[in-house]
Amino acid sequence: MMASAITPAPMTPTVVSRRGDTCGLYGSRPVNTEAMGPAVDWRRNLAALWLAEFTAILGFSFAFPFLPLFLHRELGIVSERSLAFWSGIVAGASGISMAIASPIWGWLADRFGRRSMLIRAMVGGGLSVGLMGLARSAQQLAALRFLQGGASGTVASASALVAAETPREHVAWALGVLSSAIALGSAVGPAAGGIAGSRYGLRTVFLAGGGLLLLVLVPVVAVVRETPGRRMRDTSMGSLARVRAARPGTLRALGVLIAAQALMQMSYSAAQQLIVLRFIQLSPANAPAITGITFGAAGLATAAAGVSYVRVLRLSGYRRLIVPTACLLGIGIALAAPVRSIGVVVAIIIAVSLLYGALTPALASMIGLEAPTEVAAAAFGVSSSAIAVGFGGGPLLGGLTASAAGVGAGLLLAGAIGLALAALLALGSREPDLPRRGVVQAVAEEEV
Repeated sequence: MMASAITPAPMTPTVVSRRGDTCGLYGSRPVNTEAMGPAVDWRRNLAALWLAEFTAILGFSFAFPFLPLFLHRELGIVSERSLAFWSGIVAGASGISMAIASPIWGWLADRFGRRSMLIRAMVGGGLSVGLMGLARSAQQLAALRFLQGGASGTVASASALVAAETPREHVAWALGVLSSAIALGSAVGPAAGGIAGSRYGLRTVFLAGGGLLLLVLVPVVAVVRETPGRRMRDTSMGSLARVRAARPGTLRALGVLIAAQALMQMSYSAAQQLIVLRFIQLSPANAPAITGITFGAAGLATAAAGVSYVRVLRLSGYRRLIVPTACLLGIGIALAAPVRSIGVVVAIIIAVSLLYGALTPALASMIGLEAPTEVAAAAFGVSSSAIAVGFGGGPLLGGLTASAAGVGAGLLLAGAIGLALAALLALGSREPDLPRRGVVQAVAEEEV
């Protein structure tokens, strides 16, 4: 149950946000709580968003790991160099458009509602993924991936909604739970997609993935609700001004965390695509099954870490968790470079996914705790843009490096990016300012 609001003293209505921020701490003016609407059940929202994101990511990951195989088997790209090149282009295309579109969607979400942006993202993602099943050339597939990146963005929309509606002391746990849905969808999707692809063909996999993304509209429309007061009503103060009015150093802290997300995603996404190329090298006939099983197990590891990392967090704090985790991530990816055994490669990617599963929600939680409530969606929009840069740039850099110098060289580059991430976090991150447990939660809204 959410904590109930304390009755303010007569004539001086004191207000704090549901996240525990006193008026003015994050740039909001004192307001009258009587003007606010009924409280949203954040646990009910979280449950519905968990189901929606699990199904959405299931739809995305149903098809994404098989892009190199789709290029190879369905679109006829047989040269190893050409396959590495187009795998990088196709995998990276969505990241480029997402990097451009995400801040715009985040800005619109803060003004017109995060729930509406989540619905828009699911419709856009479903249509673009489904159309990929009809692609007849690598160029068409790349164009549809570009469309997908600009039109989707379900994770950023859901994360912003959870961060804004959840009591501040529960943000880390709630985003960890949401991360587990993303990871579990990433686990089940490749395994199910591998089975479906082997039986019905890879084109069917894309059509089914698009259908799943449209299916998730049901829990979002039927259950998820948003507090109207969380939209930015006073547009005279821009997003950057609100961040600067927050805790000293917040803008720098957010910048470091968002840059860290880009490096993390760049390293991990490059490794994912390169691992598939390594499977094609080592066992061409069994590559679909091996890919599905590997990414399924990796997704389970990520899901387990997303739920359980909070236990470590309580003992260590954020910085003591994220710095060594990032360091081990880079080392693990680099260790895969010389390996020619499928079993060892699978073990390494599962271990790396476990680390990635802890790092992802930890960084998202830190952003959620640092960002002022009224610009949460904008912050997560920029965050999503940075992740998209990594999501697009990682496979592109890895693919170009593999095309020129081999898969092993690409994995070494991905590992080096992971170590750069660890250095950035060690030098630039700070511990979030957490509230005392039991802080009262009420919505802070501008007076009209």
